[in-house]
Amino acid sequence: MAKMGRPPRDTAPVTIRMDQSMLKAIDDYRREQEDLPSRPEVVRRVMEKWLATQGRERP
Repeated sequence: MAKMGRPPRDTAPVTIRMDQSMLKAIDDYRREQEDLPSRPEVVRRVMEKWLATQGRERP
């Protein structure tokens, strides 16, 4: 899991709202992971995987 503290300078916050069923699905998925990532970390990981399937890996 990413360390806590001041975020890297080259990042920007993204604020989204999700309904309770989506949050429950995210939390269920988190608990299946060996390192119990935070909700934001789960979203980052899932987005990275999806972007890779689209041929849009980050540089």
